[in-house]
Amino acid sequence: MLNNDNPTNQILPQSNPQQTRMGKITSLEWLGQTIASGSWIISVFVYGLSGTGDYLQLVAASSWMLSNIAAVVSIN
Repeated sequence: MLNNDNPTNQILPQSNPQQTRMGKITSLEWLGQTIASGSWIISVFVYGLSGTGDYLQLVAASSWMLSNIAAVVSIN
């Protein structure tokens, strides 16, 4: 039998606790991704920008870093 407490028999979304910016920044997932993308950006400059592939690598790493930053900034 479906959930009797829900008269429409729909699955109710689970509520997530409010996340703070500091909580996000100190999470292992966010830290790992930010360190990885930062290392990727640094490696592009260490090995040099000599071709189209290098610039694409820089764009990809920078986009990843911006995505990580946006995830923190968007928290209310």
